[in-house]
Amino acid sequence: MTLFLVAIIVRLTNIQFADGEKYRNLSQQLTLRNDTIFANRGNVFSADGSLLATSMSQYEIRMDTYTVNSEVFEKNIRELSVELSKMLGKSASYWETKIRKARNNKNRYLFITRKLGYTDYIKIKSFPIFNLGMYKGGFIAEQTTVRAHPLGKVAERTIGYDDYRGAPGIEGAYRDYLRGKYGWRMKQKIAKGQWKPINDNNEKEPIDGKDIVTTIDVNIQDIAHHSLLKQLEYYEADHGCVVVMETQTGEIKAISNLGRSSSGKYYERLNYAVGESHEPGSAFKVMSMVVALETGAIDTSTVVDTGDGRYKMYGRYINDSKRGGYGEISAARALEVSSNIGFARLIDENFGENPEKFITSLKRMNLNNVLGLPIKGEGKPEIPAPGEKKWSKNALPSIAYGYNLQLTPLQTLTFYNAIANNGEMVKPRLVKEIRSKDQSVTYFEKEIINPSICSKQTIDKVKEILKNVVVRGTGKKLYSESFSMSGKTGTARVEYWMNDWNENKRYISSFTGYFPSENPKYSCIVVIHKPKVQKGYYGADVSGPVFKDIAQKIYSSNHIINEIDYKIPDFASVQNDYNNFYTISNKEYNSIPNVKGMAGMDAISLLENLGLKVSLEGNGKVVEQSLNEGDKLIKGTTIVLKLT
Repeated sequence: MTLFLVAIIVRLTNIQFADGEKYRNLSQQLTLRNDTIFANRGNVFSADGSLLATSMSQYEIRMDTYTVNSEVFEKNIRELSVELSKMLGKSASYWETKIRKARNNKNRYLFITRKLGYTDYIKIKSFPIFNLGMYKGGFIAEQTTVRAHPLGKVAERTIGYDDYRGAPGIEGAYRDYLRGKYGWRMKQKIAKGQWKPINDNNEKEPIDGKDIVTTIDVNIQDIAHHSLLKQLEYYEADHGCVVVMETQTGEIKAISNLGRSSSGKYYERLNYAVGESHEPGSAFKVMSMVVALETGAIDTSTVVDTGDGRYKMYGRYINDSKRGGYGEISAARALEVSSNIGFARLIDENFGENPEKFITSLKRMNLNNVLGLPIKGEGKPEIPAPGEKKWSKNALPSIAYGYNLQLTPLQTLTFYNAIANNGEMVKPRLVKEIRSKDQSVTYFEKEIINPSICSKQTIDKVKEILKNVVVRGTGKKLYSESFSMSGKTGTARVEYWMNDWNENKRYISSFTGYFPSENPKYSCIVVIHKPKVQKGYYGADVSGPVFKDIAQKIYSSNHIINEIDYKIPDFASVQNDYNNFYTISNKEYNSIPNVKGMAGMDAISLLENLGLKVSLEGNGKVVEQSLNEGDKLIKGTTIVLKLT
């Protein structure tokens, strides 16, 4: 027994003196930890300063039903149930029964609701019982940060996201700027489940993400989105896209991509404008015309015989849309009426012995190169050349009128934009600037792909023809006396190797052009895939009206009148909203900010993050606020904003 006691004493002595440092270090490791401090993700703004993507807090609410004092519980459970019923729906008796059952089962983590915004979070934590907090009222709130799009589904695919699903769009392309850099802080355990920060010289503060200012104009984006949606729904089409680009700068002012779901509704599913390569059909006749004119193979007055509208070439028949054909017509007229036979014969007769010359001329105009956009998924253009596997005797005449090659809608638009821009091909741009708080970090200048795709003489001739397409050609249904526009219809049959009856045939309908004709401000492409044939499928009928509607509304909104002499990007509007945003976000939250002049959705997200309840009257930008700038900020107070 004595030996046993001696052994214990020796062991305790070793622990205290010999191993003491070891166990003190182990104890410290168990009570200290490094916590990550997440950086605030940057915002995505439109060109006029409206928020396109921002981070907002959401809350999941649970209840520790067992921790609540019995007297408090019985006194207030009925009133709590009534308040939950008002906020979350279902009857008060439902909530009372649910909570009582959980309490009887000693449930300490009862689910109440999720995805509450900040205003509702402030409200629910003031409910009876919950207002006693976690330890006396059993109130458990778990905060998460979610990415919100104030415009809803509009331009959703182009704005993109950066999460477990992937990183498409602007959010993915500029993720390194938006994410910022995480920091860390040492914390010490003071009680079960409780940790407090401790002073540590090695602490690292997070660096918030930078903001992205895009080229998107929310007004033009809204016009394009709803005009496309309306047409897709009427024609019961599979999917479609619209891009509106500023001619001189290449800035994309609107981009809409809508696909039909199994329910028949349309959503931003894929970025068709950027990623979907397809045969452009008659839209490519403009490229063929430019090559033929520029090489001197033809002039606009060159006559071509289109016969009765059906012509056999290398064992295959080529058809024109007009029954009976156009007979002998000029090359210019062949483009105006979109004659397949006319272009197949013009190109084959002038380049058939030397097809490399035609293909090389197309490549000199950058038609075989990707645009090199920062966002992922750009489709690769495919133009076959002699000697390649896809080449045959029929390849050249097919390419002449838009088959046997692949381009994305944005690549096609970039070429048309060069025509509108007097031959200068500029790279499409979705982002203007990267900013940090109120400072510009990077400004993206206009990037020229090709200073001159062809001579001014050729440009002038093609411009005249494209104007006449709308005045007296395949696009004459779109003609308006109130404003001018130029462009080319496109109707490409897909799966044309299948001998379907007419009602089963499938088409891609398009219209590509620019406006005004005389001094182009914007270029635009509309592409609609697989419209219901019984309702129509020609480009002038299906896609043309969308183009016209967009042009007409932009004209009527004074975008053309006010901006026709545009030279240098004007950041005044962006700067105003930007400064307002950061004045608020950087406050110490002790006074009411001035949100006048801000977009309604921007003001809501900012004020709710300050703990205020927001009520809106009207639409547009804030013109009045019920609480004055500089008033004491009391969380939970309601502020009324009047918009116009």
